[in-house]
Amino acid sequence: MSALAQTFTATSASALASRKSSSFNARSSLMTSSTSSSSSSRGARLQTFARVDGGVGVFGNKAGMTQIFTDDGLCVPVTVIAVKDGNYVSAVKTADADGYNAVQVAYDAVAEHKITKPEVGHLAKAGVKPMRHVEEFRLAAPADGMSVGQKLSIPEMFKEGDYVDVRGTSIGKGFQGSVKRHGFARGLMTHGSKSHRQHGSVGAGTYPGRIFPGKKMHGQMGNVTTTIKQLKIMRVEDDCIIIRGNVPGKKGNLIRVAPAKVVGKNC
Repeated sequence: MSALAQTFTATSASALASRKSSSFNARSSLMTSSTSSSSSSRGARLQTFARVDGGVGVFGNKAGMTQIFTDDGLCVPVTVIAVKDGNYVSAVKTADADGYNAVQVAYDAVAEHKITKPEVGHLAKAGVKPMRHVEEFRLAAPADGMSVGQKLSIPEMFKEGDYVDVRGTSIGKGFQGSVKRHGFARGLMTHGSKSHRQHGSVGAGTYPGRIFPGKKMHGQMGNVTTTIKQLKIMRVEDDCIIIRGNVPGKKGNLIRVAPAKVVGKNC
């Protein structure tokens, strides 16, 4: 090997060694910084972000629909939400103690053997008899005037003319096609058409060669949690709430009524 070739080989080897050394040092510093950052954040409290309600609400059961007449003589369709024995405050959570503000409400009194023993103990500790449903209303600020064991009064919480968000489980329709489920247009019924209520193409075979997630297709329709917002309260009584319009679900379904969320005001 000539002297020039030996010099070139030595230079290449030293350059390769220096590159490896710098790469190793960079990886080591990156691992050290990530380890220190993870160890420093290990003791920090995990911050959660969840949907916040417009205020503390109540639970009821859909009794059915009817109609009432306003003072102007207008006939308005309404839904009657019956309130059974319940709507007790079973827990009050604060940001200091629990990391978020919420009021837990228990509804629908049942026999003790129909719920689990942990639920019975939790409600007994709050001074509340066994309830079938226990759920929280998350709040942006701590709840004032709420105490554990307190019974929520419907006429004090809601007034005629207030707007509420109503949540329930929609009526299940079973397995339906795309025409009924998504309102697709059907094909020709005559002139030799072979596609009447079929879905049609769902994508090319070569590329992308798959169906994109979220594609509107046939499948299970209904039986999902649905929220209808900004419904007006027409009347309030001790054992029922009468709301304008329709609410999700069939007769007897559990309904969750909360003050309507207004951006900049209560959420």
